[in-house]
Amino acid sequence: MNFTPVDNSGRVDGYLLVKSVEQKTSSKGDTYLDFTLGDADGEINGKLWRYDALEHGEYKANDIIKVRGTVSQYNGADQLRIERIRITNEADNVHIEDFVRSADYSSEQMFDELMNIAESFKDEELKLLVTTILSDNRLKLLYWPAAYHLHHAVRGGLLMHTLSIVRLAQAVCGIYTFVDKELLIAGATLHDISKLDEFVVSETGLAESYSVEGNLLGHLAMGASKIDAYAKKLGISEKTAILVEHMILSHHGEPEFGAAVRPMFIEAELLSELDLMDSRVYEMRDAVSSVSPQDFSQRIWALDNRKFFNHTRIDLNNGTKLF
Repeated sequence: MNFTPVDNSGRVDGYLLVKSVEQKTSSKGDTYLDFTLGDADGEINGKLWRYDALEHGEYKANDIIKVRGTVSQYNGADQLRIERIRITNEADNVHIEDFVRSADYSSEQMFDELMNIAESFKDEELKLLVTTILSDNRLKLLYWPAAYHLHHAVRGGLLMHTLSIVRLAQAVCGIYTFVDKELLIAGATLHDISKLDEFVVSETGLAESYSVEGNLLGHLAMGASKIDAYAKKLGISEKTAILVEHMILSHHGEPEFGAAVRPMFIEAELLSELDLMDSRVYEMRDAVSSVSPQDFSQRIWALDNRKFFNHTRIDLNNGTKLF
């Protein structure tokens, strides 16, 4: 946890995100608050003893607070005994991204890059379709995760995953010059757009659960339906719309992985392969970055139950060569 020592007595203070809070009664009959608090480094249990709402204020999940207290061991784990507590304000200059795992890049920059790429399309139908959908969903896209668990399940993860695939698509089209570059990029940009409807997401940018629609329909079916609705509203030809819809319905590759159909043209196949590649590379990096040098990760069930080796040749955060 990111605490700052207050003095030589062992007291610390810092800013933390309230992940959960429950009012309880002690064995002596006193009211206290039991917190789960966290930042980007981890979690800690916190106790505010002899709690009084008028004196201490009221708190709820997703509040960012400033606390002062003492950390001690309880049942083998750190526990924070809270002495002072308050909700943060603008003068504290703290941001939610400091307290939850977030994308590697600024959400505003990622969104702008995707918009600039789409606005450069020569195909007017694809340009109109992609830019309109991006614009209409901008606010959610700036913080939405790409998954409930698994790959890119971080604040801004959906934009990060999308932009990674778009950049991969640009590189692939430099090799396979016969590929319809704008069609591939349009499909890459929109392939997960209905993850915005699939998850229930808190203001932290982390998914709390699947939505009813997400459970019953899934983002592939909802995504194809969204493209169809936008195409009709914008006057996009059925010939163009059906290609993008097919790319969304088939980007999981195989029916056993959720695809409604298998990819049936080159750009759809490339999107499926690039989506799989980006998700797997992210999962591998995530697994390896949490283990010691020259050691193996735990087995990752989403990656064929394999474990991965941290060879330490490259810094996984910035790509710097270590030796």
